[in-house]
Amino acid sequence: MAVTYARRLGLFSGTMSVIGGIIGAGIFLNPAIVAQRVGTSAATIGVWVGGGFVALIGAFIYGELGQRRPKVGGGYAYLREAFGPFPAFLYAWGLLLIIAPGAIAAVAVTFGNYAAALFDVSPEIARPAAVTAILLLTLVNCIGVKFGALTQNVFTVLKLAAIGMVVVAGFFALGTPPPPCIDCAALTAPAGGGALVGAVAAALVPVLFSYGGWQQTNFIAEEIIEPERNLPRALVLGVVVVVLVYVLANAAYLGALGVTGLAASSAPAADTMEALLGPAGRIIITAGIVCSTFGFLNLVILVTPRVFQAMAADGLFFERFARLHPTYRTPVPAIVFLGVWSAALVYTGKYSALLDYVVFADWIFFGLTALTLVVFRRRDGMAGVRFSVPAFPVAMTIFVAVAGYVVVGSILSNPGNAVRGAGLLALGVPIYLYWRST
Repeated sequence: MAVTYARRLGLFSGTMSVIGGIIGAGIFLNPAIVAQRVGTSAATIGVWVGGGFVALIGAFIYGELGQRRPKVGGGYAYLREAFGPFPAFLYAWGLLLIIAPGAIAAVAVTFGNYAAALFDVSPEIARPAAVTAILLLTLVNCIGVKFGALTQNVFTVLKLAAIGMVVVAGFFALGTPPPPCIDCAALTAPAGGGALVGAVAAALVPVLFSYGGWQQTNFIAEEIIEPERNLPRALVLGVVVVVLVYVLANAAYLGALGVTGLAASSAPAADTMEALLGPAGRIIITAGIVCSTFGFLNLVILVTPRVFQAMAADGLFFERFARLHPTYRTPVPAIVFLGVWSAALVYTGKYSALLDYVVFADWIFFGLTALTLVVFRRRDGMAGVRFSVPAFPVAMTIFVAVAGYVVVGSILSNPGNAVRGAGLLALGVPIYLYWRST
């Protein structure tokens, strides 16, 4: 009898997977970019709210897709059924070769750097710590989805607690003017409607990347209990929590540092906590970043190998990758491959360049995957659909337009990287033709 996935994850674990897949290190480090580009506190908060609105539309889209097609592999399965195996393969190829292992390697090194700072040891320990974390989580996720989900739940709660401390500290600082930023460059707010629109559009790019990740929970649809009911709820609930967390965290940063101080900060969360609580605050947030990055690593290692397993089950990759462990009911070969390849990237030092090359591809596939819902609605209608995208097709149009904007903006900002990324994706074409012919 064929080994299948086990449905062991409930609504709470699904929601924690959504939150854990979105929140990595970005909210602790990157809000300065947004403040630099828009120049005012109100616009900074407004951009994070706007990005959250787009992410919520995405959650509704993927929620309806998950209800209609609760299949392992998420976007891969939707693309395969709606548009055929070729675009689905290119999506999985990008995940396999670059996107997932590159993200794992980059975040693992961030984990190592902050762990070294937290325990006051040599920075040279960062890479060994990164590889150790990857291999440990590879083992954890091989021995059962429940172990991976438990790890995910614990570290997601810890990262939310860390951000909660920032928010609470900022709340108690309300009414206290931020300290003057002596060495900060002066900020100039965009003058005129056109300039403001351009600045907001530019600021939306890092915000939207910070909100990305909700789609990963769809990869494990066949391991969620009652996925037609729990997957859409987990997606929407998880994204709502993240939007609230991100907006409140930025409000705390602005309250503690001011918009000028935030724009000048390379580590807003740490600077905020130090400004409000002294050196102990910086230690607390460093521990929070360690937990957050570790949890993000676990989520990617937990869910992404399911895409590779689905691809192999379709005959488009090594047959061994299609197998599930008879006891653990996990795709062990795919998990081990991802862990080893990610660990290798840590030591090659090439992960940052690889991610830069294909960062635009993520949103290409976001947009394409959203469009699969149009195909499914035309093909199947709305009979029996209990969870649907509100304001369809307007919401769908907004999401696809934003995805297109991010892709075009990424290409225009660095055409060289886009060409190299397209070349790496194109390498998948002969691989696809080979597997189709065998």
